[in-house]
Amino acid sequence: MTEAPSTRERLIAAMTDALQRRGLHGVGLTELLQAAQAPKGVLYHHFPGGKTELAVAAIDQVAAGIDASLQRLLQRPGDPLDALRQWLGRAAQQLQRSGFERGCPLAAVALESTPEDEAIRQALARAFTILRQRLAQVLVQAGTTPERAPGLAALVVSAYEGALLQARVAGDVQPLQATTDTLLAVVAREIEGQAQ
Repeated sequence: MTEAPSTRERLIAAMTDALQRRGLHGVGLTELLQAAQAPKGVLYHHFPGGKTELAVAAIDQVAAGIDASLQRLLQRPGDPLDALRQWLGRAAQQLQRSGFERGCPLAAVALESTPEDEAIRQALARAFTILRQRLAQVLVQAGTTPERAPGLAALVVSAYEGALLQARVAGDVQPLQATTDTLLAVVAREIEGQAQ
């Protein structure tokens, strides 16, 4: 039997959903508490820093989830580029299933953060670093040299985030699919060039 999520876990899940759908500033505390089915006052019990601390916890959890999914890619037999294509394809499926409402929570918060949002920017920097590092490992496993992998990983993240944004705005996964196809073709050519 699965345990019901704790109040803390429900608050983080509500914030993650809000970040994906509306960004940090698009949701109020009352709405978060309602979504988490949590009484007033409990937020500050679990997150004394309030909404900002909750957002940081949500960003850290998103990063951990991305890290875990990419680690699973590393452990799969077969072509790592095919696994990467599937990972990118899941983003398109999630976006489409949500009616083009749920984008990347990292990008949504990054776009609206200001220099005063130091804790949130640090959490985002950690999350994007984890993403780039794991993608670099996938790319090395696919045949990219360790020297080229970080740059290609940064390109993958940038292209992915931009394509996800375009697909969400257009209400069509085509920009994400086209970016995935082109990006993986570029990576494959890079690997072939290194093998010669």
